[in-house]
Amino acid sequence: MPWYVSLGSAVTVPDVTGLQYDDAASKLRWEGFDPRQRYHVKYISGVDSTIVLSQSPAAGQRVKKGRDIYLVLNRREKPSYPMADLVGRIQSDALQTMARMDIAIDDVQISPVRSRDEDGRVLSQSVPAGVSVKAGSSVSLIVGRFEESDEGMEKLIVPDVLGMSLSQADKVITEAGLKRGRVTKEYSAILVPNTVISQRPAVSAYVSPGQAVDLTVVTAE
Repeated sequence: MPWYVSLGSAVTVPDVTGLQYDDAASKLRWEGFDPRQRYHVKYISGVDSTIVLSQSPAAGQRVKKGRDIYLVLNRREKPSYPMADLVGRIQSDALQTMARMDIAIDDVQISPVRSRDEDGRVLSQSVPAGVSVKAGSSVSLIVGRFEESDEGMEKLIVPDVLGMSLSQADKVITEAGLKRGRVTKEYSAILVPNTVISQRPAVSAYVSPGQAVDLTVVTAE
C-alpha cells in the first residue's frame, strides 16, 4: 500500500527531489499523483538534466489525491538565442535580460554623458543584436553615467527571487526592506505555474528603502 496517510480526500506529498525523473514519476504515480515535467527558469551549468531539482507542491504538503505534481529539471542543452538589443536599455534591465539568457557580463565600462536621459543606459554592446549566442557566452557593455551627487541617501540591494513561488518572493522582498509591486502573468507550458521568471528592478540593483519590485510569474492558462 502507498505510504501516505489519508484524511478525507487529502494525502501527503512525498519527497522526490534528488531522484531520477523516471523514478520520481513512478513513485508519484504509485502514491496516486500525476507527475508533470517542467524546467527551471535558468540553465544551470554542471547539473544533470534527469535529476529532479525541486517539486511543487513541496514534500509534506496535504493535497487532494490525483493532484498534479510539477517536477523541475535542468534544461538538457545550453540554449542558443539571437542576441538581444540592449542599447538604450537601463543597465539593470540589460543585466536581467542577460541573466535570463545565461549570458555573462564580461565587463561594464562607464562613459560620461551630458543628458539625464542617457544616465544608466547602455550606449553600446560588444556582441551586436541578432547575432546567435549560446548560454555561457559573454558580452561587454558601455553604460552612460550622468554625474550627480546623492551622498547620504540609503540604498538597499534588490534580492534574487527568480525561480521562487510568488509567496516566497513576496516574503524575501519584504524582508529586504522593499515591497512587492505589480504582478504580471505570462503563459508557459514548460515552467512551473506561479513561479517568478522576471523582476524589476533587476537582481542586485541598488534602490531606496520601500522600493516596489514588479514581478512576472508563470501561468498555465
